[in-house]
Amino acid sequence: MTTDRPPALLHFRAAGTSVLVDCSGTRLPRILHWGADLGEHPGAASGGDDLAALAVAGLAQLVTSVPDVPVPVAVLPEQSAGWLGTPGLSGHRAGAGFSPSFTVRALDTPAPRQLTVQAHDARTGLGLRLELELTPSGLVRQRAALTNDGDTPYTLDALQLTLPVPAHATELLDLTGRHLRERSPQRHAFTLGTHLRENRRGRTGLDATLVHVAGEQGFGFRGGEVWGVHIAWSGNHRSFAERTNSGVSLLGGGELLLPGEVVLEPGATYRTPWLLGSYGRGLDEMAGRFHTHLRQRPHHPAGPRPVTLNTWEAVYFRHELTTLTALADAAAEVGAERFVLDDGWFRGRRDDRAGLGDWWVDPAVWPKGLHPLVRHVRSRGLQFGLWVEPEMVNPDSDLARAHPEWILSAAGRMPPEARHQQVLNLADPDAYAHVLDRLDSLVGEYAIDYLKWDHNRDLVDAGAGSRGSAGVHAQTNAVYALMDELRRRHPALEIESCSSGGARVDLGILERADRVWTSDCNDALERQRIQRWTGLLLPPELMGAHVGPPVTHTTGRTHGLDFRAGTAFFGHLGIEWDLTRATAEERSRLAEWIAAHKRLRPLLHTGTVVHADHPDPALLVHGVVAPDRSHAVYALAQTATSVQAPAGRVRLPGLAGDAHYAVGPLAPGDVLQGPVTGPLTWWDSGGVELSGRALDVLGVQAPTLDPERLVLIEARRVGP
Repeated sequence: MTTDRPPALLHFRAAGTSVLVDCSGTRLPRILHWGADLGEHPGAASGGDDLAALAVAGLAQLVTSVPDVPVPVAVLPEQSAGWLGTPGLSGHRAGAGFSPSFTVRALDTPAPRQLTVQAHDARTGLGLRLELELTPSGLVRQRAALTNDGDTPYTLDALQLTLPVPAHATELLDLTGRHLRERSPQRHAFTLGTHLRENRRGRTGLDATLVHVAGEQGFGFRGGEVWGVHIAWSGNHRSFAERTNSGVSLLGGGELLLPGEVVLEPGATYRTPWLLGSYGRGLDEMAGRFHTHLRQRPHHPAGPRPVTLNTWEAVYFRHELTTLTALADAAAEVGAERFVLDDGWFRGRRDDRAGLGDWWVDPAVWPKGLHPLVRHVRSRGLQFGLWVEPEMVNPDSDLARAHPEWILSAAGRMPPEARHQQVLNLADPDAYAHVLDRLDSLVGEYAIDYLKWDHNRDLVDAGAGSRGSAGVHAQTNAVYALMDELRRRHPALEIESCSSGGARVDLGILERADRVWTSDCNDALERQRIQRWTGLLLPPELMGAHVGPPVTHTTGRTHGLDFRAGTAFFGHLGIEWDLTRATAEERSRLAEWIAAHKRLRPLLHTGTVVHADHPDPALLVHGVVAPDRSHAVYALAQTATSVQAPAGRVRLPGLAGDAHYAVGPLAPGDVLQGPVTGPLTWWDSGGVELSGRALDVLGVQAPTLDPERLVLIEARRVGP
């Protein structure tokens, strides 16, 4: 910690975003602005960079029936300062010390665009450390650490941070959903009061909002200012949007602590997860800051994302060596690069009612272990992956019978079963050691490249220990520690976060996992929207997207191969289909799609994701543009019958306005299927050359497609 105090007003700038922080006085810092870049010299004094003018310009008048001094709203709002909205810190010391008043003891800017604050409240005996950073991608992120400096226990109920949004953010967007229909958007007015989203499921949640967004009325993917926050935590959490009649508007959140879950003994510290905020003009720019931040991590998945065949919808629990080796042969034939053996390989596991927790290869099915299958898979040039669900246990298992005390449960009763399973208390050192030993042994014995790490139930009534104390917080940290240790022992191992499909999608788990299973639903029509909204947080290469069979397992819908493959094309591509039952023509066509994906992976998994705000809700338009804007691929997905026929123009956003592009259909997504009698001239002639500005403002005439069909369009820059 340096002895020189930073300036009273700090201006952080990065990637088109400014954060203006007021550090004056001895109270906790206040963010005066988070949003569009204010420029190098935003102040007005003497033509210099005097930031004080900005602070003065924002001072509010006092009105009737309010405190006699202005109420500063810090990043951790305090009732002791006069704030009567949601408090940043809630807790007590045996009923006393409910309202702290922190005094800043030290400030430091340890690196560019970073601020750390040390504060203390002598009356309540609490120490506070705040960290605030503007990342190179333009994300602002904060976290806090609370230390009990007193000599008696302190019960912590909530510690949550906030970010301000301006008055013209009058509309909210959040996401909800359920199993097989995750990330469904809902929009509503940002009115006075608190809009609160809480998750008490013990995992991120199938209905989790992912990003809580405030924006200008009518904002879309390409227009309107928007501000969004995400809680990087895989357990219980809350996010909120709050507007008061004093003119303050906030987004905030943190971990949701169950009663008594965190009691700080003298000297103990609690740390919040990161609260990340992203600003943008349109949802694409907001999402792009998250994408860039993730891609800039040193541990972001490197190299091409292997095309993955997962066995679940091909064989379910029917594990036979001859069947699975034939499936591996078919996978290699179409161009897959990774083979993942799903549920059913371990002891006693013939259905989902038994065996979970007994992580030994079942000798009744695999008398020579998995070695014959693994050797065959690798002989075909494929990596080998395995499904596990380490946090769960079937009551009908040797593990549960031997150690019922390892099950998360309130004192004296078991929680309701879900999928015939309960949850292992990984915060128990013995349970943790057992699971780590089994996973370590499996990965080591078979040199496993990839674990599909599942988590198929909410943590209902999740008590721990003889008293049945709430255990979600400790469980979440134990899962993180388990993944971290396994990766430490096996640095080349990749992990997928699967949780009933998409129920554990957050930036906490993605510090340990290399992708998420976006949804258990492989229906291409449903996936069009599930993937669209998951993209508010995640870039395509982190989203598992598989080509399912002609008739979808979860919905019964029938889709053509081109629609299924084109929907999965942009993500971390995979196959969830019994290819041994596919026709030769289907395998050949799938191989074409996989070859095209491999050729375009360097673009699809590094480029900027864009969406057109098309007026026809039946037509979804999205794409990926290369960082230097020299190349782009777009998908036009017809999800239903349009009222208008023929189709109108579609705009192709994200290109350089003053550059010219050759635009045309992209094989294999170049097959038109629609109720038309005449040609589409520009399409049938192989393309057209237009400027990036013309493509963004006017666009091109869209093909008229049958519902549940899609096509691909490619744009390549021509000339200098």
